[in-house]
Amino acid sequence: MPAWSEYKQAAQERGSLACELYMVVSTPAKSPDELKANLPDHLQYQAEMESQGSLVMAGPLSDLSGENMQGVGLIIYRANSLEAAQAIADADPMHASGTRTYEIRRWLVNEGSFQLDIKLSAQSIRF
Repeated sequence: MPAWSEYKQAAQERGSLACELYMVVSTPAKSPDELKANLPDHLQYQAEMESQGSLVMAGPLSDLSGENMQGVGLIIYRANSLEAAQAIADADPMHASGTRTYEIRRWLVNEGSFQLDIKLSAQSIRF
């Protein structure tokens, strides 16, 4: 199994995007009431990270059936290193308070497309 840096270099050499991001899976560790109590601070923190350019995307995940909420969330960060991304995740009020735990992984974005439809007069944005 190649080292991460070797794989990233090989991806770049073959012409892939090789954009390194950081994927955080955030899992509830305390009661729903404690989650709700920390939600305003968490959302404010997410807005700050977004304005600083560190937050790429974030939102809840369904259960495996796709029908129910389990409280698990996915956060994608932009950072200069795994350690910097961990510091961002650690500072999230949900994680700092112990209300949620998280796992973090490097994510090398190589392929795909992104489309954005913006209608100014309708004030609408669609992915």
